[in-house]
Amino acid sequence: MMTTLDKKTANLGVAWEGIYGYSQAVKVKDTIYISGQLSHDGEGRLVAPAPLDASGKPASFDTMADQMRHTYQNAITLLAEFGATLDNVVEETLFVLDVDAAFKVAGDVRKELYGSAQPAVASNLIGVSRLAFPEQLIEITFRAIV
Repeated sequence: MMTTLDKKTANLGVAWEGIYGYSQAVKVKDTIYISGQLSHDGEGRLVAPAPLDASGKPASFDTMADQMRHTYQNAITLLAEFGATLDNVVEETLFVLDVDAAFKVAGDVRKELYGSAQPAVASNLIGVSRLAFPEQLIEITFRAIV
């Protein structure tokens, strides 16, 4: 006998949710799965976009901290839809264009947002060759337990 999972979803109302066809967050039982988040505002505009060089690639990674901080803020908004906070996060994966630039700021940004010198979160930092938007430097997925 096949049973259907009871899924609750949350979205942020940005265009690519419908274009790509997905939910920003899905809760099944006591687990919240958050899709890759980036540093967009409520209108879908990238916050702190990286300047691009003539070839269309990031010319600088100086906005990494600002992008990272806003990416966490979007996750906080989604978690709140389920009555959760970053305290409920047990695992995160950061996908970045430049591992050195991310590592340089990640400790401070993560400690600030998690409110702890050593957040109780399993964390992965993975370098990738490309993200969804040329000016995007980082994308983060989260798993939380409530």
